[in-house]
Amino acid sequence: MNGQWYITPADARARQQAMRSQVVLEDRLGEVRRVAGTDCGFKDQGRITRAVVAVLSHPELEPVEYAVTERPTDFPYIPGLLSFREVPALLEAFGKLKQAPDLLLCDGQGYAHPRRFGIACHLGVALDIPSIGVAKSRLVGRHREPARAAGSRAPLMDGDETIGTVLRTKDGVNPLYISSGHRVSLDTAVHWVLACCRGYRLPETTRWADGLAGDAAFRLKPRRFR
Repeated sequence: MNGQWYITPADARARQQAMRSQVVLEDRLGEVRRVAGTDCGFKDQGRITRAVVAVLSHPELEPVEYAVTERPTDFPYIPGLLSFREVPALLEAFGKLKQAPDLLLCDGQGYAHPRRFGIACHLGVALDIPSIGVAKSRLVGRHREPARAAGSRAPLMDGDETIGTVLRTKDGVNPLYISSGHRVSLDTAVHWVLACCRGYRLPETTRWADGLAGDAAFRLKPRRFR
C-alpha cells in the first residue's frame, strides 16, 4: 500500500460498516431555506482534489454562497469507496461556509451503495445535515426503465430491498439515481430533487457545484453569488 494514503481500503470498508449504523432513513429536517450541492474535480493527473460546496436559496434557487478547497488527493480511486477520496476536501470546504445549509444534495450515491453508505450518507453523518444522493449512474441494484416524461420514476431494487428511485428529471433524458443520504426519507428525497430542477437533467445545486469544480460543460461566474 502506498504510504501516502491516510487510510487503507480495508479500513475504509470497515469504517463504512461501522458508520452506516448512524444513518437515519426517516425525515428529520426542518425548514429548508438554503440548499447545497457538492462536487469534486481533480487536477494534476488526480494528485489534487478540488472540492466545491455551492449554496442556493430556496425556493428561489438563487446562488447565495460557495466555498472551494484544493488539497492533495490522499486516497486511491476505488469504486464503492469514492467518499474517502472526496470527503476530506469537502469537509474543508464546508468549514469555510458562513452558514450551514439546511439540506445537501450530493453528486453521488447515498443508501444505493453496496454497503449502504455512499458519499451522501458519509457527508450527512459527518456534518449531521439532511442529505440526498443524486447519482448520474447506477452503482448497484436493478430497475425497470421509467417512462420518458419528466417526473416518471421506478424503484431501484437490490434483492427484495428498495434502495433508491430511478427518476426522470427532464423529458427523454437519462434518469438520475436518487437515494436517501441521512435524515431524509426516499420519498422526500425525490420531492426535493424535483423541487431543485429547473428544466435541466441535473438539479440546480449540482449544476452550480459542477461548474465551480471545473466541469467544462457548464461554466459559472462566481460573482453571481452574494
